[in-house]
Amino acid sequence: MTHNMLGFTGGNVARFDRYMLSQLILLFGFYGLVLVLLFWVNRAVQLFDQLIANGQTAMVFLEFSAMIVPGVIVFIIPIASFAAAVSVTNRLNSESELVVAQAAGFGPFRLARPVLVFGIFTALFMLILTHVLVPMSQLRFAERQAEIAENITARFLTEGSFVHPVDGVTLYIREISPSGELLDIFLSDERDATQKYTYTAKKALILRTDAGPRLIMFDGLAQFLNVKSQRLSTTGFKNFTYDISALLTGPIGGNRTVTQIYTPELLNPPTATLSETGETREALRAEGHFRNAQALYSIVTAMTGFSMLIVAGFSRFGLWRQVVLALGAVALLQTLDNTMLDMARRNASQLWLVYVATGVGFILNIVILILASRPSPRDMRRRRRTLREMSRTPAGGVA
Repeated sequence: MTHNMLGFTGGNVARFDRYMLSQLILLFGFYGLVLVLLFWVNRAVQLFDQLIANGQTAMVFLEFSAMIVPGVIVFIIPIASFAAAVSVTNRLNSESELVVAQAAGFGPFRLARPVLVFGIFTALFMLILTHVLVPMSQLRFAERQAEIAENITARFLTEGSFVHPVDGVTLYIREISPSGELLDIFLSDERDATQKYTYTAKKALILRTDAGPRLIMFDGLAQFLNVKSQRLSTTGFKNFTYDISALLTGPIGGNRTVTQIYTPELLNPPTATLSETGETREALRAEGHFRNAQALYSIVTAMTGFSMLIVAGFSRFGLWRQVVLALGAVALLQTLDNTMLDMARRNASQLWLVYVATGVGFILNIVILILASRPSPRDMRRRRRTLREMSRTPAGGVA
């Protein structure tokens, strides 16, 4: 590529930034799409089996599939940003475009500017996902799961016929009153290999609780048969509660999880949220800060993909050794990130630990770019050899 194509003439150096940035965004979109599809297909297959088994339509499957996409994107953004930076840097090196840029006076820090802008772009995208889109989609996902569970429960309420919600369970309802009472109910549970349970009641009701749906039976008889001894025990009851959530093949809506809570509530969790999630205050606050750290980490992965390759200089044989080293550096930073998060979750005074991996990554990239700014030993040897040859040449003559 000529100097004019790179945009160095006339001081229009911003054209090179736009050119490199466009290449980064293009490859980021490509790698992101491929990775999202790979991870999405894995999750979608599980959803498909679950929903179709429960009699749901293809539209419900597509709706649920769309809800899991934001969470998948959050996972792949650092990977895609790293891959894009490595690919663009390697291609610019192999086509000698970096050599032209450096010959025009661009140092490693100046060449890193479009990569930094690209990293900031991915970080902003990550912030929108982690703080808004992921909690929103996860909440809606839980709500739709609860609605599906209710629909599944409604399928049990069939008058005058025996239904088998799961293997080993048989349910019979003679009549359903206009007020929703289940009259003359029979329930047999043979899932336990050692005990068989049979319940009969004059009437019953299905109640929704935070722990899931419950069947409340009134004025009935419970029979317990020991399979080994064939001994039958009977007990009459005025009311008896039976957990029917175990009969549902789909998930049951209940308390929120950490991913379903918006960041302001995580950073200052009320007592109700602590009880709902079962997490400590330190753990919730660490998760809230970790969402910011994830966004900053995507900058680090992009810069690492660039700096680890630019320090090697030009090579006609490619930079695959540096690519492997860059992969190792990112893997070590990710391990450090997970370790620091676990430590921060246990101690409120150590919340800053969630940013340690990002800070180490920034320092590492700065050090590498400083090293890339200095002449390599090979360049120094070449310069000394040139000086020796010049000193042996007579002034104004030919050696």
